[in-house]
Amino acid sequence: MKLYIDADALPTIAKELIIKTANRTRTVAVFVANGLIKLPPSVYLTSVVVSQGFDMADNYIVDNVGVGDLVITSDIPLANDVLEKGAKVLTARGEVFTLDNIKPKLNTRDFMESLRGTNLLDPKSMGGQKPYGEKDKIAFANGLNRLVRPNLPNK
Repeated sequence: MKLYIDADALPTIAKELIIKTANRTRTVAVFVANGLIKLPPSVYLTSVVVSQGFDMADNYIVDNVGVGDLVITSDIPLANDVLEKGAKVLTARGEVFTLDNIKPKLNTRDFMESLRGTNLLDPKSMGGQKPYGEKDKIAFANGLNRLVRPNLPNK
């Protein structure tokens, strides 16, 4: 298993938890972003910088993810694409996306996008995402620990 992290908007606390988990479990974690993500020295941690542009990080993740890998993202279309490739998805708030629950989320997202495009919905009324809090951190840590198992060397 590898971890692929959609790192452009990743909360710092989640980044730190991923780093600790990757090192503890000996799991490769690939942080993908439009800019360099500073990481401590570790054979398990990699930062991949993709070119600027729409969905470049998402495209890299989809092109490289494999069956059984875990992707950390809140991007619903990206989650859908990697689930279809047999990967698992966890948000930084600890929500697990599955093939069973992603389609309604994708439909809702697309519907809200279409409303924004018609000016029937004021983007300011959406309120944005709530701040990342202790409850989110705990849910993410629990989800990460549940989904990532140590990659121990064969004897």
